[in-house]
Amino acid sequence: MATLTDLRTMQTASDTWNTRLVGHSDMNGHGDGMQVLKVGQYAYVAHLGTTDAALSILDCADPSDPRLVRQLQHPPRTHRHKVQIVGDILIQNSEAATYYKYEPDDVPVTGIEVFSIEDPTDPRKIGFHPVPRSGVHRMWYSEAPYAHVAAWVPNANQRAYQIVDLSEPTAPRAAGAWWIPGTDPEDEESWEPLTEHAHFQVHGIIPHGDRAYVSCTDAGMAIVDISNVASPRLISHVNWSPPYGGYSHTSLLLPGRGLIVEVCESVKNTIAEEGDKRIWLIDLRDERQPVIISSFPRPVPPKGSPWATYDERPLRSGPHNCHENRPGSFSSETRVYSTWFNGGLRITDISDADRPTEVGYFVPPTPPGQEAPQINDVFVDADGLIYLTDRYNGGMYVVEYTGG
Repeated sequence: MATLTDLRTMQTASDTWNTRLVGHSDMNGHGDGMQVLKVGQYAYVAHLGTTDAALSILDCADPSDPRLVRQLQHPPRTHRHKVQIVGDILIQNSEAATYYKYEPDDVPVTGIEVFSIEDPTDPRKIGFHPVPRSGVHRMWYSEAPYAHVAAWVPNANQRAYQIVDLSEPTAPRAAGAWWIPGTDPEDEESWEPLTEHAHFQVHGIIPHGDRAYVSCTDAGMAIVDISNVASPRLISHVNWSPPYGGYSHTSLLLPGRGLIVEVCESVKNTIAEEGDKRIWLIDLRDERQPVIISSFPRPVPPKGSPWATYDERPLRSGPHNCHENRPGSFSSETRVYSTWFNGGLRITDISDADRPTEVGYFVPPTPPGQEAPQINDVFVDADGLIYLTDRYNGGMYVVEYTGG
């Protein structure tokens, strides 16, 4: 809990434009926030896993005073850094965490944990969907019965796209799968990496109707027909790496405009190490031939900053994710809220898709024990309040956009 004095001090120490800090929580010293969702009066924060926390539930009835009401722990040698909710069913991924040491025969339990939240402050485990090897990474579950997850599937040697049927939450089952061509050794065709260290694996999926928009890390973005859930079929794909940096993280359809907001995650600390990572706008007027038409401006530190660019600032700089227009949340096809690690939150007007324009930002002060903030994920509630997490120690911020 932050006092009014604390908030004023934090706001004064923040770099802001058209934004205002409303509230903050350090989540009882577990500041390693990852995905955040707001449902009703509660914020559900999944944790990166550098602490023992898996999920924090905060009562945000008063957004200036988020109050921690429940904190769950993750199983050994795993993290549960994603959270998805439909009705009174909550799911979290369980993924092998590379930063925990364990013996080769000490296999972590990985898959999808299923909880009932009939009491929204007290998740009760009711089911589990096992996924071997490294387990499950990102997930999308906004409408029953299907969850769309980045997970291992039989035969593929890289992470793929698995559709999980949760019509019976106590007994989830795999309903269909798609993988990047060539990641199953028996595939007749193969997408060939153009660089030695390219990662060809599924990172995330956002479905819309009978289409799924699949982020494929260094293999770009794919459009997949899921009208037959049991047999997803590739329609097209586009890739920009090389010459630009890859690591496609989020492929967000703006259905009213026929556009994709394509976010590439920065996974290293400098452009020199990983290439030019951007947020792209992709034109889908013909889904068989997606075309990149523009990219977001790279954030610039304010005047008086000790850094000429955020690339000079310690820790990760560059994009990570954007608000995903989930059902029930704030939804816009002209204003995009995105996270840029040490560049904080950036708000971009894309009314003119050819010329995305920054219209606001919020960069908090450096959290204790860090070299810079690492703003990680973002959720914008239906009332317009913005919920942000820091990757390591910063906790959760509640911010208001004050622009036009």
